[in-house]
Amino acid sequence: MSRMLYEPAMTTQARRSAATITAILAAARALFRERGFAAASMDEIAARAGIAKGAVYHHFDSKELIFARVFEQMTAELAARLARSPRRGPDLLARIGQGCFRYLKLIAGDEFRQILLLDGPAVLGWGRWREIDARYFGETVRAPLQAELSGRVSPSEIDALGHLIAGALTEAAMVCAVSHDRTRAARDLAATLSRMLSQYLKPSAASPASGTRRPTRPRLGSSRA
Repeated sequence: MSRMLYEPAMTTQARRSAATITAILAAARALFRERGFAAASMDEIAARAGIAKGAVYHHFDSKELIFARVFEQMTAELAARLARSPRRGPDLLARIGQGCFRYLKLIAGDEFRQILLLDGPAVLGWGRWREIDARYFGETVRAPLQAELSGRVSPSEIDALGHLIAGALTEAAMVCAVSHDRTRAARDLAATLSRMLSQYLKPSAASPASGTRRPTRPRLGSSRA
């Protein structure tokens, strides 16, 4: 009998704890987005969440730990949103260009910009920031490249190309974040990246329509432009 009474009590406690954590993260997310990490205090997070400050510290030892949870939560949301985006285009190059534009526009938009781009690297450190980013977005580019280029380009080159695209997107996102016209910057940077990738991703075989053979795809170490 005592066990039957104990288990519902534990379930209720767990639900309350989960609800408190959800409230803390929601309050912190709103404050970090509105004011930035440095300007938001634990007192304000507690007040926004409607709980005592001690309750915040019961679940999180520091504001940095709250930020880390919010950051990962938002990165997962961004990745899920991009995964649901339609993939249109005649070839992989077009789809990558569209995907890059959507990624840059979203991450540099008002919802994600402050937390993921402006505060993220400073609060988490570049190493942790890149690890989380690679975990959620690394395969988004690498898997299509593997499917498209396997057998025609060496695995090491595919891996290198994936890293180069990821690095280019990181830098592009930072540029977009501080641009006066973030949407235009996203569009221009995505288009430029597509042009850079065109020598690797456009078909090198003869065109069925014209019979004209396209130039052979250069290797990453080639001196040809």
